[in-house]
Amino acid sequence: MARRRQIYEGRGKILFEGPESGTLVQHFKDDATAHNARKRGTITGKGVLNNRISEYLMLRLGDIGVPTHFMRRLNMREQLVREVEIIPLEIVVRNVAAGGFSERFGLAEGTALPRSIIEYRFKSDELGDPYVTEEHITAFDWANAQEMDELVSLSLRINDFLSGLFLGIGIRLVDVRLEYGRLWESEHMRIVLADEISPDSCRLWDLKTNEKLDKDRFRRDLGRVEDAYQEVARRLGILPEGGPRDLKGPAIMQ
Repeated sequence: MARRRQIYEGRGKILFEGPESGTLVQHFKDDATAHNARKRGTITGKGVLNNRISEYLMLRLGDIGVPTHFMRRLNMREQLVREVEIIPLEIVVRNVAAGGFSERFGLAEGTALPRSIIEYRFKSDELGDPYVTEEHITAFDWANAQEMDELVSLSLRINDFLSGLFLGIGIRLVDVRLEYGRLWESEHMRIVLADEISPDSCRLWDLKTNEKLDKDRFRRDLGRVEDAYQEVARRLGILPEGGPRDLKGPAIMQ
């Protein structure tokens, strides 16, 4: 088998050249980082679980008309995605005060916010993904005003849908980090959801106990990190009692 050409490697994933023009293979790693990569480790089986969880959530979002880069899952750790021009921003939607947000605003962790709050971070490992304003974004031409309107609208819609979906399985969506890309089709461009949605990119708390079911267990040395990821997959109905393994996924909507 010919060796695939690597396009990019991030903290949690590797992108390879896809089998067809305009496609990429997204490979999920078990590597884990926190605190701007100052803390590093491995969460056994994380890549398999994030691949399945992200597949499921991307398909559910596609069902309600949210455009995404996801095409189909290929195997336990890989999925086929459309190649997009990544917008260098992380859109963070917060529903509950937690983590650094609590510290910045002096709010007790777990305080419900008066409404969902959107924050922006500039994607730069070297700079530590600094928080930026819409003024920075449009001034430096990372996105224009029309694109910002679309990013905000999509992010709030995604947050509302995921909040309801997780609520139905006894999980509170505390916050979610979203990334987007520009998908070019001939001369036409549209913005689509990219990257992943998983316990790596969301804060997920048990609705009754507030137990953390996300990467905060790794960040804060809480232990049982693998169990938390498996519990999210189990509640979503995509993990059997035997643990993570390659399963037939939900029906693919092309």
